Amino acid sequence: MKTFRLTDGVNIPALGFGTWELTGADCSIGVASALEIGYRHIDTADRYGNHHEVGQAIKNSGIAREELFITTKVWHSDLEHPKVLESVDRFLSELQIPYIDLLLVHWPNHLISIDETFSAMAELQAKGTIRAYGVSNFTIHHIEDVMAKGCQIVNNQVELHPSFNQMELKNYCDSKNILVTAYSPLGRGAELQNPTVVELSQKYGVSPAQVILNWIVSRGIVAIPKSKTPERIKDNFNSLNWQMEPQDIDKMNAIPQSDRLLVTDWQEFDY
Repeated sequence: MKTFRLTDGVNIPALGFGTWELTGADCSIGVASALEIGYRHIDTADRYGNHHEVGQAIKNSGIAREELFITTKVWHSDLEHPKVLESVDRFLSELQIPYIDLLLVHWPNHLISIDETFSAMAELQAKGTIRAYGVSNFTIHHIEDVMAKGCQIVNNQVELHPSFNQMELKNYCDSKNILVTAYSPLGRGAELQNPTVVELSQKYGVSPAQVILNWIVSRGIVAIPKSKTPERIKDNFNSLNWQMEPQDIDKMNAIPQSDRLLVTDWQEFDY
């Protein structure tokens, strides 16, 4: 599996298995299938409410902990120093693992200073409880605020797919050595019918999903597609078994852009 290196020296698999909106048996079966197929990067979050299912699937797999990369996230109302420490203790218990590879701030929250959050995460990293930490759903302005406080970000997980390619944010993150991770990489399925995606799937003899995931990783971005169907989970995994030509990456980059799909009551995307 191809990996990218975070600035603090931690390697992260370029393709992971996302678990947003997967709960109960769907989550257990999905994670178990992903691990059996060969995924070694599992992405979850406290807010997803599926830590127990993810943890049990990991335990049942029998795969050595050091072979896995587990990402989870702290909810935006739990970012005070003591709450971060308490949350991570609970996460470890729910996931049945001794450490977390990547811990993210799920959403920015201006009511809680980021240096308070990051000081707790640095403490956890020093203890070996987490290996790396970063953010999710942060805009350029958010990142500027964090860096102004002397805090380093190694990863920013954001919505990213062909018709919402986050080109400006990606270029900015590159300039600051921040690795980007793409959630909803298939645009909740809507991108599979994009004419450019369909054209390239026919050219390469692969599925539209593989075209999108290959394009994302070719841009130096981690992709975490989600599915509860073993056949689709396997097809997504095979997206890195071939290489898209540079001119086709450019063609994907030129797809007309539209609005983001995820809209919440607590978002700060206009910041």
